[in-house]
Amino acid sequence: MSSDPEPKTFQKQIEDIYFERDRTRGVEGSLLWFVEEVGELVRAIRRQEPENLEEEFADVYAWLATLASLHGVDLDALGRAKYGKGCPRCRETPCSCP
Repeated sequence: MSSDPEPKTFQKQIEDIYFERDRTRGVEGSLLWFVEEVGELVRAIRRQEPENLEEEFADVYAWLATLASLHGVDLDALGRAKYGKGCPRCRETPCSCP
């Protein structure tokens, strides 16, 4: 009996789709796209445009994943390492820091 392959992380999915293009564009070019998408997200939040929020959050997430991949950083592992035991300071969930 074969086991199911490990599901792809979002970051891996973005790598499969765009990594060659992103590597060619480089960190600086990808960073500019990321900042542009963050600006679009800020605009959607400030204008209270709920129809745009999901799209802009997804775009920011995808460009963050791209930048992490270009730096060889695994976002899932990093998130688990820093926040897997709760708040990094007090280690509680929810955070009980003053």
